[in-house]
Amino acid sequence: MYDLLIRNGTVIDGSGTPMFRADIAVKEERIAAIGDLKSETAERIINADGLYVAPGFIDVNNHSDTYWEIFRNPGLHGMLLQGVTTIVGGNSGASLAPLTEPESIRSIQKWTDVEKINFNWLSMKEFLLEVERKKLAINFATLAGHGTIRRGVIKNPTSKPEAADLRAMEKLLEGALDDGAIGFSTGLKYTHARLAEKDEIVALLSLVGKEKGVYATYIRDEGEHLLQAVEEAITTAREAEIPLHISHLKAVGRQNWHLFEEALSAIKTASLNGLDISFDVYPYTSSGSVLYTFLPEWVTESGRQAMLHRLRDFKTRQSVIRDMRASGHDYSQMTLSMSALNKVMTRTTIADIARAQGQSPEDAVLDVLLASAGRAIVSLEVSSQENVVKAVQHPFSIISSNGVGYAKEHAATGDLVHPRNFGTFPKVFAEYVRERKTISWEEAVHKMTGKPAAKFLIRDRGLLRERHKADIVVFDPETIAPRSTMDDPYEYPEGIHFVIVNGVVAVEGGGWNGSRSGEVIRKKSGFRFW
Repeated sequence: MYDLLIRNGTVIDGSGTPMFRADIAVKEERIAAIGDLKSETAERIINADGLYVAPGFIDVNNHSDTYWEIFRNPGLHGMLLQGVTTIVGGNSGASLAPLTEPESIRSIQKWTDVEKINFNWLSMKEFLLEVERKKLAINFATLAGHGTIRRGVIKNPTSKPEAADLRAMEKLLEGALDDGAIGFSTGLKYTHARLAEKDEIVALLSLVGKEKGVYATYIRDEGEHLLQAVEEAITTAREAEIPLHISHLKAVGRQNWHLFEEALSAIKTASLNGLDISFDVYPYTSSGSVLYTFLPEWVTESGRQAMLHRLRDFKTRQSVIRDMRASGHDYSQMTLSMSALNKVMTRTTIADIARAQGQSPEDAVLDVLLASAGRAIVSLEVSSQENVVKAVQHPFSIISSNGVGYAKEHAATGDLVHPRNFGTFPKVFAEYVRERKTISWEEAVHKMTGKPAAKFLIRDRGLLRERHKADIVVFDPETIAPRSTMDDPYEYPEGIHFVIVNGVVAVEGGGWNGSRSGEVIRKKSGFRFW
């Protein structure tokens, strides 16, 4: 007798091949059989007639770790209830380990108030053990973040690493990979990594390549220098002889939308020249960004405290405002979504805040940053719908959320979070498969399951195969859809009937049943997918 039997469903197995009718049996966390199993019995039987059965979705660009939700909300409902069964943290150069000292945790202060955090680990091994003790509802894997490692070794972000510094960074990275990190990430847009030169990144990536890990990068620029940033990532990966993944690829700003096609062309050329390359995309034209990234780069050098000190100086402030006015930002499209300020100000555009205070939008930005101690996040329209369609249908793309697994109850904080935290994967099915017919059901599932599993070295998930872990989503192709919006993001999707994590039913009847059967996924030594 099996533990679970899913009968009469239409199986989309995650490989990209055509869907087919079959039953799926689960025994002791794994898929035991796929086929005509009408004569078999199980402790529980799910009738999936008229429904699609797919592998659990794998979100390779997730920030539930750096926003601290894996500890505040181990159920990670916003992810689980949209069918996500595995998340990858440590993105954009920021991971919660390895740390050289408690102060190193400040690598995540752009998203989380680190003054309120208590933690009891330094190494990646200790961190992953702590995550296991939390018993998450979904599986968790992590990259080792360049920014975290660099901050731990080089206290002054404007300093170039000496030979001894680089050796120390390499030792930390090697330890993290040995402890189970599945790869390495950079966030070259952020202050502490911005001045890192190519040789520094290549030296670290060469070590990742030897350990058979993956490299994911938030490239240096997504605006007017998008092409240069993509080429830098390609060159760096090629020199280090390592597969490359570009996080949330997009062209930011109407004046730069035309560059997206050229970026895709550069990626195709790199692939034709032998580079294993991919990128992820979330299916929205709006984005969320740390507010300080809209300042001129020179004012953010040396970190948050140095930035705040400069903004308090009248003469420096005037120079900052002058440079900001030359950038052409549209502050009417920039909505304050999360900050340490009075929550009354969230859901308000920077332009509206400026009008209410009788000041310029640039002054309003600086005042918000000062009042929030630099921790402010804004949402804004950055991409064209045409480019999102191109990204979703591109053969090298992977679907991701770039989000956080909030619970609906988080709405009480007053934060205006992005709807991608609750609706990314259902939105792809509802809009880009069912309505627009941009891609097929099989392609969409492949970009959410088999493809990310292969790229990020997640060996026994992402495909519905015998002996694979039983991470499974059962959904209605006619009704699956997001309910979260920019104005009302805290809504779980509809159309998802069951979510199964490691053989245990976690979502049924439209809600979470309290199950927390997720596992920590560690890099398998010596394993390589490509």
